[in-house]
Amino acid sequence: MVFPHPLCANSDGILAAGGELSPERLELAYSFGIFPWYSEGDPLLWWFPNPRMVLFPKQIVVSKSMRPYFNQKKYICTFDLEFGRVIRQCSEVPRAGQYGTWITDDMIEAYCELYHRGLAHSVEVWQEGELVGGLYGVAIGKIFFGESMFSLQPNSSKFALITLARVLLERGFVLIDCQQETPHMARMGARPMAAEKFYQYIRKNLFFTDINRVLWKDIK
Repeated sequence: MVFPHPLCANSDGILAAGGELSPERLELAYSFGIFPWYSEGDPLLWWFPNPRMVLFPKQIVVSKSMRPYFNQKKYICTFDLEFGRVIRQCSEVPRAGQYGTWITDDMIEAYCELYHRGLAHSVEVWQEGELVGGLYGVAIGKIFFGESMFSLQPNSSKFALITLARVLLERGFVLIDCQQETPHMARMGARPMAAEKFYQYIRKNLFFTDINRVLWKDIK
C-alpha cells in the first residue's frame, strides 16, 4: 500500500492508477494530499494537482449578499449528523456544465466507512427542518480536504463552507484543500498554490494527524 512521491504527478495531476478504495488506503492517500477521482467504469485514478486550490480559513469571503443569511439566521448548520444523505445528495444534484457524477457507489461506501472511523465529515444546512445544502470532506490533522458540495436552496452550499471555515479557524486548522481551481471557489477566497508549497504544508501536517478526532468530536 504505497504511493509514488506526490510531486511525481504528471502535468495533468495524475499520480497513480489502480488499487482499491479501502479506508486504510484512503487515509494514507489524504495524509499525503492525494485524492481519488475517476468516473464510473474508468480505472481508479489518484491525483496531486499542480497548482492546488486552497483556502485559508481566515480568508473566507463573506459577500454582502451572504450576510443576511447569517444575520437573519435563514439557515441552520449541523455537523456529522447526516453524512450519508449529504454524500448521496452531492452525487445526485445536477451541477451547471457537468454531466453525470464522479461520486460512484464504491466511493460512497468507502467515504461512509471513513465517516464511521471519524475521518470523513459533513456539514448539513437546514431550512425549516429540511436538508437544503451541505458539503463533505476528510479531516487529517489540521487540514480539511474538501470533496463536494450541493445546494437545493440559494447559497446553501456557500453557507456551509463559510460556517465550516469559521469552525476550522476556531480549532486551529491551517488549510481547506479545494483540489481543483474553479471560479466559484476563487470568489469564496480560495487561491492556487504551487504543488511544492502545498507539499510543505502536508509534511508539517503529518505531526498533527493524531489530533483529528479530538478536534471534531465536540462540534455541534
